[in-house]
Parts: sequence; structure tokens; C-alpha cells
Amino acid sequence: MPEKQFNFMREILAAPSPIGLEAAMSYGVIKPHFEKIKHDSWAIHQFKGNAGIVLDTHPNDLDLPTVMVVGHADKIRMQVRKISDDGKIWINSDSFIPNVLVGHEVKLFPQNPEKPGEYKVIEGGTIEALGAIHFADIPTRTGEKGIKPEMLYVELQMHGEKAKEKLEELGIKAGDPIIFDRPIKRGFAPDSFYGAYLDNGLGCFTVAELAERIAKNPLKNVRMLFTIATHEEIGRFGATAIAGELVPDILIGTDVNHDYDAAPGISAKRMNTLSMGKGFTITTGAITSDYLNSLIEQACLENEIPLQRDMSGRDTGTDAMAAALAGFDCAAASIGFPIRNMHTISETGHTGDVLAAIHGMEATVRKMDAMNDGEGIKVTDLMNNHVRLDQAKSL
Repeated sequence: MPEKQFNFMREILAAPSPIGLEAAMSYGVIKPHFEKIKHDSWAIHQFKGNAGIVLDTHPNDLDLPTVMVVGHADKIRMQVRKISDDGKIWINSDSFIPNVLVGHEVKLFPQNPEKPGEYKVIEGGTIEALGAIHFADIPTRTGEKGIKPEMLYVELQMHGEKAKEKLEELGIKAGDPIIFDRPIKRGFAPDSFYGAYLDNGLGCFTVAELAERIAKNPLKNVRMLFTIATHEEIGRFGATAIAGELVPDILIGTDVNHDYDAAPGISAKRMNTLSMGKGFTITTGAITSDYLNSLIEQACLENEIPLQRDMSGRDTGTDAMAAALAGFDCAAASIGFPIRNMHTISETGHTGDVLAAIHGMEATVRKMDAMNDGEGIKVTDLMNNHVRLDQAKSL
């Protein structure tokens, strides 16, 4: 991946956009990008209850088949629970395993106590739990027991008399968000990178890059909705609200996936083969459309873009579920990138997988644009091409 492109990816992933406060990424980084690349006839949609944003290529052609591609800007965050007299800031661990947090630098975002809604950032804090091995019981020292969520606190090195009052004077209070301070870096292995919040800055980067590629050579027969959603990590609520309002015919969620081949200790689960560096992933099962998946796979075959198949049961676990959760009819697909160490400070990915997803999605929507002798995909194509297993040919 060229350095300019990698730096843009780093900028997206570094934006402080914890759940519910995603505008740093959606408005601060991606909206200026959308404004720079958009055509005069295109539109940007914004929303009342969330900081999601959508770049619409055909806002005045609502009869065109509509494809929404969604990434989510929200990052898993920690939150302040309580400040104790000794200056410890007790926190929750949200969707992190508690022991992956200890010792890492974080940023804490309190509000100005005299101006609610005006935020400050406090840097230099670390997450701690035990204080020292000397204070841990024997089972914890030996690894027989682990760190529990209620043990975690932010260490801001506050000491002396009235340590609690000093922190409260800064405006720190229950509910203040805390995020890792770890921008991505290029890794040791070729084409690798690591850092915090690949979930799901990578999906947003894919959407932004795809939008730029389509802007250079716009589609004629397909309306694209390049979507940056919110609140995915607590239930896919942002994408559900946006999809419910704009009602696309096709919805493609783009999110991180797992490198199962390198995942430690899960061999007994017999997971399907997915590996970092072998291409982006496409999910089968749940509510995904087999017809839509076949279009994606065919476009990748025709353009020699590496693709890996994943499977899920009832739920994809991604924004691909947005239409189903919003309660309207839509053909859905879920694509992703196999990463390692998900929901840690050292999530690890492969630039080739990210580029494969961008090119795979471009190839797919351009294929849709050229279908039916150049007239483009029709909504009836989605209706009339459901797989018929009763017509499967005998081997």
C-alpha cells in the first residue's frame, strides 16, 4: 500500500471516536474527504440522533437500484465508573478482555465542568489492576486466576492530599470515555500493520477509498450510498437507523473478521479456514443473499481478486444485519478482512486484504452497472434469482 494511502488509513483509525462520540472520524476525517471527491450532483446526508454520514451519488434518482456500503466509526471504549480517595479512576472494560488492557497508555476525555459539551483530553494515563505482582494472590501470580473487570483503573499518577478532589476539578466523572493511545504502524512482516481500532476503522477506510474510486468514473445505473455508521459495537443501532431511513435495495456491511488459522487455542472448535494475507472475506449464512454473494464472487474471479469464504449461523455480527434489524426487504452481504488480536491494542492486519476488499467492491458495483446489456442491475434481478436447490444438478 502506498505511503499516502497508508497515512490516510492511519488518520481514520487514529480519530478519537468511541461509541456515541463518533464525529471525530465521520465529520472530522471522512466528511472532508467526501466533500473533496463528490460531484456537484451528489449529496451528503447527516442525521439527528447519531454522527453517521452518507455520500449519495444519485440523490435525485431514487428509482435507481440502490447499493449501500457500510463501515462503522465507533470504537470500543472504556468508561469512568468511580474516582476513589487515593486518586484511582475505576473504569469498566466494555468488550475488552480485562488482562489485555493492563499497562497500556490511554486518552481520557472529560467535559469542562463549567461548560457541559465542551471536552478536554487527558493524556499520560495507563490502565492498571494489581499495582504490582507483590500485591497479587498466588493463583493470580501463577496464572490460575485472571484479572477481573472490577479491578481495572486509570493511573494518572495523582498523589498527595485531596487526590480525588484534584481529579474531579479537572471535570472527570462517571461515563467519561477512555480509548487506547496507539496509532497503527507498519509491521515487521511484509504488508502487515498493527495498532488499535482496526475494528472498524478498516471498514470506514474501505468505504472512503471505494467512494473515491467511483467518483473518478461514476456509475450510471446504480445509486451508491457510501455510509459511515455509528453504535455498531453495542448493537448495530447506527446502521439500522440509517438503512431504515434510506432503504437501499442492496446492503453490504464491511467489517473486520478473524484469522482463524492463526488463532490460538481454538482447534477443537473446527473453525473454517481464514488467513491474513489471502484476500478479503465474504460471509455465507445468516441473512446474506446467495445471489448477491455470487455476483461478488464472480466479479472477483473475473478480476483475479483474492477472496475467502466465511460462514455464520443466525447473525453475521456486522452491519450487514441493518436491513433485517430495521425490518425492510433488502439483499445483504457481509465482507471483511481477517485480522489477529481483535479487541486488543495490537490488532494486526494485512494491507493486501484491505486493498482486495476495495477492488472487489469496485469490481462488483461496476459489474452491476453493466448488467442487462448496459442498463444495469434491476430490482427484479434480486427478486427472480433466488437459488433453487430443487434445480441442483446431480453429481
